[in-house]
Amino acid sequence: MKTNALSRTVLRPAALGTAVRRTAVLTATAGLLTAGLLTGPASADGPAGERADTMAACAYYNGNALTVYGQRGDRVSQAQCLLANRRYLPWGDVTGYFGPKTRAAVKKFQSRHHLTADGKVNKKTWYALYHA
Repeated sequence: MKTNALSRTVLRPAALGTAVRRTAVLTATAGLLTAGLLTGPASADGPAGERADTMAACAYYNGNALTVYGQRGDRVSQAQCLLANRRYLPWGDVTGYFGPKTRAAVKKFQSRHHLTADGKVNKKTWYALYHA
């Protein structure tokens, strides 16, 4: 960024694009939070007593880096959200901490999807979580 003589911030075109994208992501996230889409799937029963199959938008992390027991952060929250969407983990356990419950859920998911059930969220497990 450059500043002019009046000490006003002047954005370069590349920085402006980044600022616009960041604003768009924050606005979209706020809209999802307002709509309740990041808080978990709909749990109200439908008209015939059927449970709704609405999936929550998991927007913590977008990647496939190795995620393992003991870690904390957005990657863990993303894995937990995807596992909760698929009912391998209760929504109350989406904490951002990769503890024993998350490891057990990952192993169960891996086993049911014919992956090596080692409890580590590797590239193959991420792919399966996103495409299951």
